[in-house]
Amino acid sequence: MRVYVGVTDYDWYLRLSAFPDLDEVNFWSPGGARFRVLQPGELFLFKLKASHGHAIVGGGVFWHDTSLPLSLAWLTFREKNGVGTLEEMQTRIRRYQSAEARLQRDPEIGCRLIQQPFFFPREQWFRVPDSFPVNAVSGKSYGDGDPEAAWLQRAVEERLSWDAFQPLPEITEPGVADGPRMGSPRLTLPRLGQGSFRVTVIDRYQRRCAVTGERTLPILDAAHIRPFGEGGEHRPGNGLLLRTDIHRLFDLGYVTVSHDHHFEVSPRLREDYSNGKAYYDLHGRALREPDHPSYLPSSEALDWHHEHRWLRSRPEILGQL
Repeated sequence: MRVYVGVTDYDWYLRLSAFPDLDEVNFWSPGGARFRVLQPGELFLFKLKASHGHAIVGGGVFWHDTSLPLSLAWLTFREKNGVGTLEEMQTRIRRYQSAEARLQRDPEIGCRLIQQPFFFPREQWFRVPDSFPVNAVSGKSYGDGDPEAAWLQRAVEERLSWDAFQPLPEITEPGVADGPRMGSPRLTLPRLGQGSFRVTVIDRYQRRCAVTGERTLPILDAAHIRPFGEGGEHRPGNGLLLRTDIHRLFDLGYVTVSHDHHFEVSPRLREDYSNGKAYYDLHGRALREPDHPSYLPSSEALDWHHEHRWLRSRPEILGQL
């Protein structure tokens, strides 16, 4: 398993380590450059700058890398960005930006989504291997089979009260384990936090509404097919990227998605509100597919929506037909 050690500052560590039971954090960078080092499920460690002794102070499970407008990164993760306000985040980012970048109203920033984060108390901090470049501003990776990668894994294991390291499971859907398989010890793929679920759905649908193709990010929602509060999970197969108005109708049961992934509009929309032509014009349209088949809407989630949300015609209306 590869390990990446990323450089962060003490304030980021201090704020996030004070939160109990964090399920995710956004390890952001001021530029929008992509991070291609780790695969989902590999170990991402947090290292402080030289002023704090090059100490490793925590880490988590890497899930996904993307770039987002700063405003969307804030709305999605809020304090899980390691800052208290949007203004504070803007101020920190400007410290590292070029003069040209500072003129952008809503700059793109890099976002590395870390699940199941952990933070060590000061007495458990440990120093990076000697091979870590003293002047590195971003971080360093340690490859699969590298003795230093194994050393870092052991150092983390010793400091954690839970056993984070298991054989890599077979994956039937991203984030869902279906029994162990033989192989090198690796981290299991994580359960996603709400923010990571949202960003994953946005990216997997290429930032376009699955029904209309709309591409304006502020009005696109990562909709749960089965709501989280009613037993649904933050996993890509339980998500659809929908324009805000269609998301609202989906949650109310006026629209749904068939098992062959076509958009359907209930007769109840016309019965209840005497309108809805714009939506009926979309009835029967095939959904835009995500960028990998394993992220398609799950049949189980669609079954739940059909049974518990989908509105059929009222009985008195059916009697008049």
